[in-house]
Order: sequence, then structure tokens, then C-alpha cells
Amino acid sequence: MTNSAFLTRPSSTGISLNFKFLIAGIILMCCCTKGMAQGDLLISPLRIVFEGSKKSQEISLANVGKDTATFAVSLKEIRMKEDGSFEEIMVPDSGQRFADTFLRFFPRKVTLAPNESQVVKMQLIKTSQMSPGEYRSHLYFRAVPDEKPLGDNSSKKDTGGISISLKPIFGITIPVIIRVGENTSDVKLSDLNFAVTEEKPLLTVTFNRTGSMSVYGDLFVDYISPAGKSTQVKMVKGVGVYTPNSIRRFKVELDDDKNIGYNKGKLHVTYKLQMSDKTEKSVEGEVELK
Repeated sequence: MTNSAFLTRPSSTGISLNFKFLIAGIILMCCCTKGMAQGDLLISPLRIVFEGSKKSQEISLANVGKDTATFAVSLKEIRMKEDGSFEEIMVPDSGQRFADTFLRFFPRKVTLAPNESQVVKMQLIKTSQMSPGEYRSHLYFRAVPDEKPLGDNSSKKDTGGISISLKPIFGITIPVIIRVGENTSDVKLSDLNFAVTEEKPLLTVTFNRTGSMSVYGDLFVDYISPAGKSTQVKMVKGVGVYTPNSIRRFKVELDDDKNIGYNKGKLHVTYKLQMSDKTEKSVEGEVELK
């Protein structure tokens, strides 16, 4: 994911006095619409949008691991920062609306045998209480650790002092967006700059979002030689700017294995938006190479 993953810090609540348990959490904010695996869980799709007359949707879960696994399902509130990273929040920013009040989903816990799949259903509720705008929360799928039964002393005891047992807890989040009313959003590209950092070609670009809704799309970067030949040097799927953010500063490393010196010619940048009505819309920008 391009730019949409973030890590939680290890939780101190999972550490006992003898330091027996250390729990680390990983949350991935996903930015594509196809399926993706995290740990042993495959989820599809990875972005849910309610708009128009759509009142219910389904998310498909599949266990691609070799062991039976249990996953807890809940809702989280997440903020996108200007650099595209994410952080969990409790209180919405000005102009941000949470979707959790208007969503019902089931089941809230799923146990899957190897190669088994199940559907989580989501429904809109209380829609009459919604005013025009965009509402967003994130559906969180957290792996539930397989705890040993009480009295199970099959593990070897440590006779030398402190014992540390690592128990990573994997989780993945997907955005759930509710759109009410007319979508007036637009986006422009600015501050396009190219530099070579640590011998790697790097492009920076700023997305400028306006209007009532988030924007979401795919980024394409083409190198145009002085003779006019075009070569694609990067494609990034699922680049979004979520409300209430008006800008996102994006950095992308370009391909350096196509015999391109990046010291002449230009870079042509195209951001193709994914529109709800399936129409095509794109914005473009260029940066001269010297």
C-alpha cells in the first residue's frame, strides 16, 4: 500500500511482571480495491463506499494459512496526515465525520479453518439523521491469539531467569465511506519536484483537494525523452486524499533500471481518479529534468 500503512506501538498492557508476554500490533490502512492478504487473512474488497441507493455491502474473508484462525471485527477512527501516514484518533478533526453511528455489521468475530471463507455483511442505519457530506470509519480485522488452556504446562519452563515470549497480533483496516448528497470534490497537482536521493530517483508532488468528498485514484509517471519517446517509470495504485484534508504531500521512488539518466527530458505525471459514476477524469502535471 502505497503510503497507507502505519504501525502501532507495542502495548504495555500485554506485559506481565515477569515480562512473559510482549504484544506488538500492526495495522494496515489499505488503498486498493482488490483483495490483499495480511498475515493469514485475505480480504476483498479493501474499500467500501456507500452512496446513492446502496444500503448494504459484503466483505469476503478467507483464511489462506495452514491453521484455524479467529479474527475480531470492530470499527476504528483514523486520521490521514499530510504525508499520507495514518494514526488512530478518538475525536474527529474539524470537518471530519465518523461513519460508525450509521453502520451495522455482523458477525463481529470470525473463526476460519484453513482455506475456509466467510462474508461479513454491512448495512446502513439511521440514514434519515445524516446531513450532506462524507462520513468515514475503518473496519478493523484483528487476529485473536490462540491462548493455551489453563493448566497446560506443555511448554518448557525457563530455569535461567527472565523469559520473553513474543506474540505478534496482526490486523488490517479498510476504509468504510458513506457519501450523502452531491460530490463536488476536485483535485489539482502542484509542487512537482525531482531529486536524486541516495542515488535513487525521487519525485515529490502535492495533491490539492477541494470540495465535499475524498478523492481516490491511480498515479502514473512517464519519462519523456528529448526526442519525445515516452517510458512509464512508475505506477502507484490507490492514492487517496481523505476528508477533511485539503492537501497530501506524496513521495514516490522512480524506476532506475530502464537506462534513464533523469538528467534531461521531462516527467509527465497523470492522476486518474476513480469516479463513482464510472466516468474517466484525470489531472496532469510535468517537471523538467536538468
